[in-house]
Amino acid sequence: MITNSKKILITGADGFIGSHLTEMLVDAGADVRALCLYNSFNDWGWLESSPARDKVEIVTGDVRDPHFCRKITTGVDIVFHLAALIAIPYSYIAPDAYVDTNVRGTLNICQAAMDAGCSRIIHTSTSEVYGTALQVPINEDHPLQPQSPYSASKIGADAIAKSFYNSFDLPVVIARPFNTFGPRQSARAVIPNIIAQLAKGKKEVALGDIRPTRDFNYVLDTCGGLVALAQCDAAVGQEVNVGSGSDISIGDLFVLINKLMHTSATIKTEDERIRPAKSEVMRLLCDNSKLRSLTGYTHTYGLEAGLEKTIAWFTNPQNLARYKTDIYNV
Repeated sequence: MITNSKKILITGADGFIGSHLTEMLVDAGADVRALCLYNSFNDWGWLESSPARDKVEIVTGDVRDPHFCRKITTGVDIVFHLAALIAIPYSYIAPDAYVDTNVRGTLNICQAAMDAGCSRIIHTSTSEVYGTALQVPINEDHPLQPQSPYSASKIGADAIAKSFYNSFDLPVVIARPFNTFGPRQSARAVIPNIIAQLAKGKKEVALGDIRPTRDFNYVLDTCGGLVALAQCDAAVGQEVNVGSGSDISIGDLFVLINKLMHTSATIKTEDERIRPAKSEVMRLLCDNSKLRSLTGYTHTYGLEAGLEKTIAWFTNPQNLARYKTDIYNV
């Protein structure tokens, strides 16, 4: 399915996961149209320095505009929909923006894809829709719990996508990645936050609650899962988790990164980094059996291997210079 004969649209191609997915598909020989968020500087995010930059059709715009979405889906076979607001702390400050981008943006893409006759839409969800695990590992039947405006907006986006499958037979797959990490990730996320602070020589690393556990996945494994789902007819109309099947607490993660970086820093808890009590998701652990049974996809990178690649990228001075470690990135 991922061949030169198929035109592929990636929304959010300028972002962390989107830029890696763009490169993966270009390397596979795909014909890619990459959507970057419009800005007056004509900056293409992570695609600016990507080797795929000159091998894709780059367009700039906003998924909040339904007319624009119809334009960019014209002639497209497969849509990978990744464009979204994703920072949980910022969703406490600007929840309306999350509804506008995540819910309405997904509606616009689904409507445009249906009008364009697209053959497959991979809608990217998140494990945050599950909230704190009621049972582990978390499978796709786990109840959805909106513990933040961000997760509520993604639950709404998932529901819009599923409704288009049920109502109009739109060939949607809802992919639910657990916590993705790797090069280029925003410093608002815990792994680059820890690595960047240690790389800058901090002896005390500022963190929030270190008790929650997360199922961390190296970015190329997340992208590999998305591509596998795009090629799986049996996944249409399904919600499918993309995760490793193991979890680690933030505290133990800090110890591991400290060891891998040969540092001896300690943790400094900052109140501003702690989520409201009922909003914190305490445990996420993926049941990835559905992904494996549908597609045969298995993860390539273990946590330590992924961390070593991520540390190597962040400790490159040119990359580290992009990150402001002295401020809390909301």
